[in-house]
Amino acid sequence: MSKKVLYYLNQFFSQIGGEDQAGIAPQFKEEPVGPATVFAAGIKEHGKYAGTMICGDNFFNEHNEEALQFLEMMYHDLHPDLVIAGPAFNAGRYGMACAGVAEFFNKKGVPVISGMYEENPGLETTRRNAYVFPTSDSAAGMRKALPAMIGLAKKVLTEQKVDPNEDGYFTQGKRLTEMTEDIGAKRAVDMLLKRLKNEEFETELPMPEFDKVDPAPAIANLSKATIALVTTGGIVPKGNPDHLQSASAQKWVKYDVSKLDRLGEDYYTVHGGYDPVYANEFPDRVAPLDQLRQFEKTGYIGKVHEFFYSTTGTGTAVGNSEKFGREIGKELKAAGVDAVILTST
Repeated sequence: MSKKVLYYLNQFFSQIGGEDQAGIAPQFKEEPVGPATVFAAGIKEHGKYAGTMICGDNFFNEHNEEALQFLEMMYHDLHPDLVIAGPAFNAGRYGMACAGVAEFFNKKGVPVISGMYEENPGLETTRRNAYVFPTSDSAAGMRKALPAMIGLAKKVLTEQKVDPNEDGYFTQGKRLTEMTEDIGAKRAVDMLLKRLKNEEFETELPMPEFDKVDPAPAIANLSKATIALVTTGGIVPKGNPDHLQSASAQKWVKYDVSKLDRLGEDYYTVHGGYDPVYANEFPDRVAPLDQLRQFEKTGYIGKVHEFFYSTTGTGTAVGNSEKFGREIGKELKAAGVDAVILTST
């Protein structure tokens, strides 16, 4: 019996529409659409194409419970042997939806294959639950991404052993037990000797790489300092006039607070990653303008910067976060700001 392959696409790659259709509810099509047509043709000798699951990016992320109910129905009705999600490239909301699909089917014991750009916010969750191929940051890389995903799908469907070094997908952070001829002590000494001789060696435990940022000098006199307020907690004026995204932020916003003693009832959060009740009740809990004003009035600090800056941190790509930091920092430095109170959630 042929193994069944199920495909997941968002509204854009299923050719339904762009942002105007990002809120469409889940639907199922028996035939392949968009990139799924290439995929279905590529695996036809190894598996049966079972259909295409489609859901709007906004719907999946904002109505997650209903989206998961749809996935449950698909699993119950079709019992797929393999699920394909994406590739999502650097589309943040699509990446987060693929992450949700991968997590759901992984819990069911169904293997999942996807493709993402290295800075897609959905990558870290997806790679733990699926085989994820590195892609370019845009759909221009589709011709390279799909053949790699098809090749791995064939191996999975024929129950061949897969390996990130051989097959090219992101490592999953899993520690696997393997039998070797040499004990760990000997392997460690062998690696050390190769390192001392400047010979090539392969570590068994790759270490993460972290940025090193030197701390700024301490402020000599706070009573003369200008302090700015910046948050990744998604605090914006009621109505969200600049349409800041609730997750996977694509921008930052700023507002004049020079005449305010606190943010108060005119502000709230649009952040999609934490319970908003207490933040909406009193937004200064997340962005403490009220306390900064008290410090200003008592002379503890010189003054509060006239503009307040905000974005959302949940799911936001590292590349975007660095970009926001550079842009906001450049603006604050030009305004003569001495220090920043940076709050999250």
